[in-house]
Amino acid sequence: EHKVDGFRFDLMGFHSRQTMERVRSALDTLTVERDGIDGRQVSMYGEGWDFGEVAGDRLFVQAAQGRLAGTGIATFTDRLRDAVRGGGAFDPDPRRQGFGSGAGTRDNGVRLANSLGDDTDLLQLGLAANLRAFTMVDHRGQRVSGVDVPYRGIPAAYAEEPDEVLSYVDAHDNETLWDALTMKLDPALPMAERVRHNTLALACATLAQTAVMWHAGSDLLRSKSLDRNSYNSGDWFNRLDWTGHDNGFGRGLPTASENGHVWRLLRRFLGRPEFKPAAEHVREAAAAAHDLLRLRNSTRLYRLGSAERIRSMVAFPVAGTGDAVPGCVAYLVDDPGPDAVCPHWRSVLTIFNGTPETVAQRMPGLGGDWQLSPVQQSGSDLVVRSSHCMTGDGLTFVVPARTVAAFVRPW
Repeated sequence: EHKVDGFRFDLMGFHSRQTMERVRSALDTLTVERDGIDGRQVSMYGEGWDFGEVAGDRLFVQAAQGRLAGTGIATFTDRLRDAVRGGGAFDPDPRRQGFGSGAGTRDNGVRLANSLGDDTDLLQLGLAANLRAFTMVDHRGQRVSGVDVPYRGIPAAYAEEPDEVLSYVDAHDNETLWDALTMKLDPALPMAERVRHNTLALACATLAQTAVMWHAGSDLLRSKSLDRNSYNSGDWFNRLDWTGHDNGFGRGLPTASENGHVWRLLRRFLGRPEFKPAAEHVREAAAAAHDLLRLRNSTRLYRLGSAERIRSMVAFPVAGTGDAVPGCVAYLVDDPGPDAVCPHWRSVLTIFNGTPETVAQRMPGLGGDWQLSPVQQSGSDLVVRSSHCMTGDGLTFVVPARTVAAFVRPW
């Protein structure tokens, strides 16, 4: 009746795995013939955090990260989120940079403990669906599996299949993506370059081999005036302007109850009009974000759908080698055939350039005839159109600063 196609559970880790499995089983019994809906197509996902009185399966096996293998129930992954944004959700100083927020530039004047290499490893693992059994070379040059990649003292990987993971870079909790970028990027960075970082960060989640979630307004540079927890802040801070004329920045100093401890820092930004994007910047951001959706939808190579396919087709060929560029990720999805996943493209190579310079990424041993994806060739971003492939001693892919470029190879 209401066209519900998914259920999202708050604090799902406070439920038992058994409870969630019973819900999943009940949905799976629904059929089009009898009920008017195919229940197997209804998704289930939630917050799989492990904390509180049920932590560590103290009372039951939780419906939490790493406990849902084989269920088809997803949890949000904080691993990719933190790698892209930088730091964590509860950092006392929110200015630590991540892969998508300037870690490849280190130009915001803040000297906080950070490892671009560690964030790069987490991003690569996240693009490969955070699978326990996925193997890759880390930034130190060591071949590791997903469970060997560290995240806050525990293994980063927890999934057996990609449908157990939901990738995102911002949600209703914590600062919006745009507010996080406002505080993390170099204060002198022009607005046009800030918009490029918004697209870069969204791309890290959107092109992953998982289900993807965008917070409402991420494509519109939505701001809540740096409010890190606006559940009780009213419409004044939470209002979303779908026209794009007012992104919400600078509406006021957010409430003391959730933000008072960083008021001194927030005041440095909120009173400066140069941090508020104009309507034209919002339009550019929205168009670039929508191009990302078209890019994801253009080929099943971004949506392989199984751990087996991801393990056999996804690679990061220059990771941990002398050809790796700090602040860049080269993400290859290559179909060995003979049954084509995508009828048009055998391979897609996506270069994430989070640095302030044009990058010439060498790809030794990679052959074939490559071109920039037609989606980006005809898309809204004129900068990405200058991306190209050069031949010579192997192939070299040239990608502008703060840009994600997808190259495709036909069958």
